[in-house]
Amino acid sequence: MPGQQFAYLPLLRTYKGRARLGGGGGNTSPQTIANRNVHRQAHSATLDAAVQAFSADWRQRKARRQADDPTLPEVPAGVPILLEVDPSLDLDALRHFFAFEIVAEQEDGFVIVASEDLDMATFREKVRGFAVRIQGSATIAEVHRLHTNDADRLARILSEHLLQLWGQIGDDDLYMVDIGIACTGTLTIPTPPKRGKRTKDAEWAEKEFTWSERRAAAYSEWEHLQTERETALGRFVTFYQGEILHLVDGVDFVAGVLPDSFTARVRISGKGLKDIVLNYPYVFEVVEPEDIALPQNAGRAAAQPQLAVAPVAPGADAPTVCVIDSGIQEQHVLLQPAVDQATSRCFLPDTTSTDVGDAVVGGGHGTRVAGAVLYGEEVAKAGAPQLPYWIQNARVLDANNCLPETIFPAEAMRTIVEHYHFGSRATRIFNHSINAYGGCRLRYMSSWAAEIDALADAHDVLIIQSAGNILPTGPVPYPGVRDHLAAGRAYPDYLAERAARVANPGQSLQALTVGSVAYDVFEQGGWRSFAAAPDWPSAFSRSGPGIWDVIKPEVVEYGGDYIRTGNQPPDVQGGGGIPAACPELVRSSLATPGPAVDRDATGTSFAAPKVARIAAALQRVLPDETTLLYRALIVQSAQWPEWAEDVLSQIRIPPAGQTKPQRQQLLGQALNITRSIGFGIPDLARATTNTDHRTTYITQSETPIHAYECHIYQVPIPAELRRPADDFDIRIDVTMSYVAQPRRTRRNLRRYLSTWVDWTSSNLGEGLNTFHDRAIKGEEVEAEDLPGSTLPWTLQVSDTAGSVRGTRRNSGTVQKDWAIVKSNTLPEHFCIAVRGHQGWSNDPDTTARYAMAVTFEIVGQEISIHDPLRTAVLELQTQVETELEVEAEAEIEVEGGA
Repeated sequence: MPGQQFAYLPLLRTYKGRARLGGGGGNTSPQTIANRNVHRQAHSATLDAAVQAFSADWRQRKARRQADDPTLPEVPAGVPILLEVDPSLDLDALRHFFAFEIVAEQEDGFVIVASEDLDMATFREKVRGFAVRIQGSATIAEVHRLHTNDADRLARILSEHLLQLWGQIGDDDLYMVDIGIACTGTLTIPTPPKRGKRTKDAEWAEKEFTWSERRAAAYSEWEHLQTERETALGRFVTFYQGEILHLVDGVDFVAGVLPDSFTARVRISGKGLKDIVLNYPYVFEVVEPEDIALPQNAGRAAAQPQLAVAPVAPGADAPTVCVIDSGIQEQHVLLQPAVDQATSRCFLPDTTSTDVGDAVVGGGHGTRVAGAVLYGEEVAKAGAPQLPYWIQNARVLDANNCLPETIFPAEAMRTIVEHYHFGSRATRIFNHSINAYGGCRLRYMSSWAAEIDALADAHDVLIIQSAGNILPTGPVPYPGVRDHLAAGRAYPDYLAERAARVANPGQSLQALTVGSVAYDVFEQGGWRSFAAAPDWPSAFSRSGPGIWDVIKPEVVEYGGDYIRTGNQPPDVQGGGGIPAACPELVRSSLATPGPAVDRDATGTSFAAPKVARIAAALQRVLPDETTLLYRALIVQSAQWPEWAEDVLSQIRIPPAGQTKPQRQQLLGQALNITRSIGFGIPDLARATTNTDHRTTYITQSETPIHAYECHIYQVPIPAELRRPADDFDIRIDVTMSYVAQPRRTRRNLRRYLSTWVDWTSSNLGEGLNTFHDRAIKGEEVEAEDLPGSTLPWTLQVSDTAGSVRGTRRNSGTVQKDWAIVKSNTLPEHFCIAVRGHQGWSNDPDTTARYAMAVTFEIVGQEISIHDPLRTAVLELQTQVETELEVEAEAEIEVEGGA
């Protein structure tokens, strides 16, 4: 029964407890140790002098500003301060000990804080106390420096472009910028009370009530503070006759709002911009809007015969994909039955909401994307195929395929996603093939990407995001492919350059970012494709890692390839110069007459909808499951192509005579492969079905997990699959997908999320009890063996281990690893521990939510494994359910006796 399909098996959680977590923060820096043990008096004196100079300068600045123009808008009492601290310092200590508000965390220990007290009296008291070892002053050793120069702070809040322009900004020149404002204040969630053994019920209830009231007051104060700072920013902008572009009729804005900050797109004079940046203490980022880069269609459309096809509409309950793009040619013969025209809407300003057509010259953009969702690799040209999904049309790009600067991307994302998610079809899958020109900025998560993260946390939605394209010839300062080649950077090496990094908002942790691979090698009329073999990275496909070294793109699909001549430097062309190098796509004829279908465009824009197609198929198969599971199963189904697996094989099992330089070269290749194709090419069949030789286990619904909590999942391996005489290769894939609340002002993966999560597995030869003791605190059971040897995971949790060095599996919110082991080395129980860690939130009720998939596959298909695995897990499920029933009955008896 090789073609038979089987249902997913349940991934059973068998234990839950407090996680046994290693470590406890970073290592104390040598400077902190020297400040504490050697230079105590000198460090105290240096900081004290810096505080005095800083306070005096700001006092003069405020007085001068008021004297120059008494009508200027009032500046809040706070002053912005750039501190350099020990990178291992818990930043909450700055609030707790010195009454500083954390405005933004920077890299390598830099942090911007604000103090309402111009003299910083509390801080100075601790500084002076540190010199004579007064209790409570020890944290001063971890505050290495107070920067008094404005230039140092400006370098950390302005974009590179604005920083270069800063000295030439004219007072009367108009600027459009996105301004990020922090609004956390100095309040925090109080530590929850702990109940003592002798605490009476009434006393405990009073403690819980008091704590709950204080927590509610903190949240209320944060909301009030945000409103207050929005109003203050509005006063500044109004005074300088500027405008907050995404405010409508003076209504308070909500776009871009995150738990710790808000972002506004502002048009303002240079004088007003300088006043805000220099004097408003809670600014953490000022950047210019980014231009949008979309595929160039250089080839001419070839004439094709009229299609004899009459597609049939999807079923009423078919999944829906919302295409956020340039509009769609809704009456197109290949698309019309699937377009949910009643919900189509144009979100462009100064344009009617019904103007939803795809007017992009050269065959359209959104029309091609919609076609790729519906048809995948091969567009139907005859017959009456039933279309599998509904398409919703959200137009945000104009006829030039551009996103107008007057649209604030974060606001647009929230408006569109919530409009369709809360609409009649409760849409959960969105395709967003729109990116900025250049590689994403790494200082903070952008407001655009952070909004995607916030939407995924607030709603059960999955946004499929293109990785972005490198243009054939890029506008300054964004080098194109031809520019890279002219500078001596060959393909595919230039894909590892910083300039080739994934484009905003592809760095979003929650978006499933999609890059592109080429079909094959093609030559025609003096032109040839870039790829040297099938499934190589497309010449235009932007690479990772994303922000905080997260693996991006996670997956790749077929988006075609650029072509080049043999000149030096070569000519480079996108579009349909060699049609076979391009994907087959549905084509719009609204602006440019031509065939209904053609191979005349390339780009990650057209790779992304092929992944959205898989997501929609998963929604059809698992309609009641969370999109976190859809994301996990898509990534779980992805595999490296054959040429990339060959590199891994030579690392895992070095051939005879392999030298150290050769191994280092292979390790470098493996890292670049991860950067360009992530976890590989997903597969619809692998994502949606099991077979005799491949079995996937999944969690059901999304599972909440608190910080410091551990969940153990157990996969029983029957004895017939572990026979000593057998020596079959078994591939094990594990993927976890999780979501938590983001905080944009934190420049650190662990502090960006309210709770962060990772997973670890049992070892070869490690028993269930031994793994339980290794993963969970306080409930030690008798260990029956030694820990065993680590599975040969490809990535692992350390960037110095695994077959791929320089990256880690636990750096993002979708975490995958895979290993190949011999069947006779498998343990009796393969176990996974999912562990919650504290992020920025200290609210004990805060949770992350996750879904997980585990796959076993017999590589050579020598024996069937599905039925034995199914029998074993169903027996375990019965055992677990019986134990839960016994525990429930025991609790009822105890309560009855009481």
